[in-house]
Parts: sequence; structure tokens; C-alpha cells
Amino acid sequence: MSPTAPPLPDDLVAVLKRMRLPYLRAAAPEVLATAKAQRWDPTEVLKVLLDEEVRGRDEATKAMRRKTAGLPAGKTFSSWREQDSSIPAPTQQALSTLEWVQRAENLAISGPSGTGKTHFVEALAHAVIDAGMRVSWFTLESLTAAIGRAAVDGSITKTITKIIRAELIVVDDIGMLPSGQAAAEAFYRLVDAAYERRSVVVTSNLHPSGFDTIMPKTLATAAVDRLLHHAHVVITEGTSLRLQDATAGRGVMPLT
Repeated sequence: MSPTAPPLPDDLVAVLKRMRLPYLRAAAPEVLATAKAQRWDPTEVLKVLLDEEVRGRDEATKAMRRKTAGLPAGKTFSSWREQDSSIPAPTQQALSTLEWVQRAENLAISGPSGTGKTHFVEALAHAVIDAGMRVSWFTLESLTAAIGRAAVDGSITKTITKIIRAELIVVDDIGMLPSGQAAAEAFYRLVDAAYERRSVVVTSNLHPSGFDTIMPKTLATAAVDRLLHHAHVVITEGTSLRLQDATAGRGVMPLT
């Protein structure tokens, strides 16, 4: 706080606390001092203070949603190397508009390990949160565990309902580990519940049409049928970007 910004009177602080306006309260001394010095119109003062409260609440909501989503690594488009990806640039740009999420369309990205699938999808997930929406992030293993725990206490429906409150639901790295009946059931339940209501994103080293090689065929076929009905399918190619970084010495800080 600058020397020209005296603290608020105690009674005003008490009112703002009671009204639960923490961000307005924090900004008020500086704003009021500036308003007095520059002879702002009272409506402008009110607008600036309320804007600060809205901004603070929005940022707090985004932070909470990032934490709740369980995003894996904090990777956003700021660290995404568009030119190094085998995903066509127009496709990257179209997906980054998030219009497909608003239409409850799905996205399936398949390709070799290290070709940027998870990084790109996590960047999309952060953009979804920044746009005021919610994300649920799973691996097939963590989804199976969550549904398995719900089966024990009979809360599967409640758990699935909670998951699909998110506008974007991600199941990452399908096919990296063996999958059985429980995983297939969990995946089917999720895709079926989200069908035409929410956007589901899957990443895999397999094309979704090959999921029946790692899951029981009947469940895999039913899940993939729903997944791909309204889906954008993207294939990544090339060598591992992680391996390229390691070979070029970009994977670690130089030793000194």
C-alpha cells in the first residue's frame, strides 16, 4: 500500500468482511486514494471496486478449478511448440477456439509416445478453465479406481454425475497399461453418461478403433461407437519430442 493510501476505517472493514468482499476490501485503500487525488466520479469508483472483486473471484475460481481438475503437469500453450507438432496448424488453431467444447463434441488424439498428445490436451484443458468452464482429468487407471471405489459403497451414479459436471473430461494415455473388465466398464460408463452432453477427450498410442485389443470387445465397441459419433480424430506422427529435447540437451539445466 502506498503512503497516500490510508487504511479503511474499522467499521467499513467490518462491513466488507460481513459482505464477503475480500478483493474489493484489499483494493479499496489504493483505489480510494487515487479517486480522491484524481477527482473521480463516484460511479467510476464503484465500478473499479466492483471490477476488482469480480476479477479476484474469477481468479480464485480458476485456481480452484485447476486444483480440482487434477491436471498433470501445468503445461499450457505458453510452452507449446506449435511448429514442432505433427498436428496441422489449422487443426491446432481450430481446437484452441474451444467451439467444439461448447458443442459437446469429442476429441481423440492417437499416436506414438512423446508426440505431444498430453501436452496439447493439457494446454486445451487450461484454456477451458480460463474460459470459465470445468475440467475432469483422468488416466484410465485413475478413472477405473474412482469407479471401483464408488462401486463398493453403491455411489457409482453419484460419482459419474459429479465427473460429468465438467464441460471437458479427459482420459489420458489409454493403452499404455493392460486394461481389463473393470477398466472397460468404467470407460463405457463415463462415455455413455457424457454422450451428447459433455466433451470427452482421449489420448492413446492406439486409434480408438483398436481399443477392443486392450478391452473386452463388447464394451470397447459400445464405448467407441458413442465416443466417435461426434468426435474430431487427430493422428500424431514422428519421433518423440522428449527424446529430441534430451538429444539436443534441452531436457535439463546445464551442469555448472
